[in-house]
Amino acid sequence: MTERMKKRFADLKAEGRPALITYFMGGDPDYETSLGIMKALPAAGADVIELGMPFSDPMADGPAIQLAGHRALLGGQTLLKTLDLAREFRKDDQDTPIVLMGYYNPIYNMGVETFLDAAIEAGIDGLIVVDLPPEMDDELCLPAIAKGINFIRLATPTTDDRRLPTVLRNTSGFVYYVSMNGITGSALPDLSKIESSVRRIKAHTDLPVCVGFGVKTADHAKAIGAAADGVVVGSAIVAQVAGSLSVDGKATEHTISAVSTLVRGLASGVRAARLVAAE
Repeated sequence: MTERMKKRFADLKAEGRPALITYFMGGDPDYETSLGIMKALPAAGADVIELGMPFSDPMADGPAIQLAGHRALLGGQTLLKTLDLAREFRKDDQDTPIVLMGYYNPIYNMGVETFLDAAIEAGIDGLIVVDLPPEMDDELCLPAIAKGINFIRLATPTTDDRRLPTVLRNTSGFVYYVSMNGITGSALPDLSKIESSVRRIKAHTDLPVCVGFGVKTADHAKAIGAAADGVVVGSAIVAQVAGSLSVDGKATEHTISAVSTLVRGLASGVRAARLVAAE
């Protein structure tokens, strides 16, 4: 699992561009539609997929992702069904890394060992569990690494140089730099500060540093990608899903294509980022 992630970032580095990392909520608005979205992402230009695990009590998610999780739960999505999405995706795609993103409670309820074995069998490459700090690495981080699953940690503008080595100690795959203080889907961060922040993190690690929170357009992706190894987009994608639904919250014939259109635009921005960086 760790090798798939390493290969993807190595290939992108050789190509001379950052990664486009796309988040969507598993089961939103229903299982089949979310599977269709997941299968469409690589063709639209996604390099890494973050698969959201819906949870009833999110703490770091903005309104768009909270509503996506609510729709998924109403539709009967579970952690097992979210793993099923990855398993089905892997039947046709053995190359695109998949990162599960969410909260610890559903994993804890399933049982860590049971969950990790199921995640490996489903083809999961990494985990982002936002409510487990480094002080709790024994809970999930170290068991995941021991089984060959990346544990991706978040750094923020308030993660100073004293705290950063602790945050990075058992991080693998890539570092997710949350470019602002606040919840997902907030306003675009100050781009002038991103380059210095990425440079500061890179002084502590050889891992790729990927930047997210607030990215909504191709121009945003281009600007951030000029300074980072990857651009993470989430709220804009789940908002695109929401905007495509019928008045009763059901998927329409436009739902998957609407997401693909947005991601293609974001991918064009990311691919243009190397031109910005070279100027």
